[in-house]
Amino acid sequence: MMRFTKWLRANADAVIALLVAVTVGNLGFLRLLGAERVNAAILIVLALLAAALLKDRQSASKLLAEASAVRQLSSAEVSQEHAEAHRHTEQWIFKGGTGTYLRAVTLKECIKHARREHRPLRMQLEIIDPTNDALCTAYAQFRSSLTPGPDGTGETWTFERTRKEAFATILAACWYRQRFTFLTIEVGLSEMMTTFRWDLSSDNVIMTQDDQSGPALMFARGKPYYRAYSRELEASFRQARRVDIEKASELQLSDELTIEETRTLFATLGLDLPRSFTDHDISDVITKAIRAKNPYR
Repeated sequence: MMRFTKWLRANADAVIALLVAVTVGNLGFLRLLGAERVNAAILIVLALLAAALLKDRQSASKLLAEASAVRQLSSAEVSQEHAEAHRHTEQWIFKGGTGTYLRAVTLKECIKHARREHRPLRMQLEIIDPTNDALCTAYAQFRSSLTPGPDGTGETWTFERTRKEAFATILAACWYRQRFTFLTIEVGLSEMMTTFRWDLSSDNVIMTQDDQSGPALMFARGKPYYRAYSRELEASFRQARRVDIEKASELQLSDELTIEETRTLFATLGLDLPRSFTDHDISDVITKAIRAKNPYR
């Protein structure tokens, strides 16, 4: 009975139209109503049917709007959507592994457009902790299982490379911060590995996988998912170990970073580089920081 009542309430306009049509039809057939009353009743039925159609159209529009809140992207579309977001965004929130693509493309592009338009830019980066050996080992094993051979940078994923990539993201954050006055940048180090990469701009949030062949999803701003994932990224960042980027202001980093400057910077940040790092290793970190290769080309 409750189910019937619920159905009747949801379809009341159509039911009323049907009852009016049947009643008028029977009365007209029995010649108990005049032609004018029959015509009036027909208009009422048409009006009710129009109302039912409008209701269905509104429901369809609502479903279409909800469906458009999530869009699946191909790898080519991901690059296009990222490029569009780089041009206009006033914020960029990233959560992922070591930030290789972030350094190669996102940082440069976002800063370039913000500088050209003379507007401030806020960036929040969450990557894995390069001082956590077990975590770096797990991440290297994960990435190498997806891509056993070299990726777009020409390198394979190893424990050493993972540490260097993560250190390079921290170095890049400090270096770019000194070169664009209106850049506010924060870095958090996570103790958990994620298999997804999140990029949230002013217009959308794009969720990709480290395996480029995997599907990507985009959630538009103003939709429930955008707000939900914005909260999720903020909550995750609050749990990460914060790098005090402000301490880097005490130092002057040259355009062509030196090995000594890099060692001093990480010591100042309280993130001493591994003792096993040779000058060649640090030079490699510098190259990855300011001349990173796009791994997806």
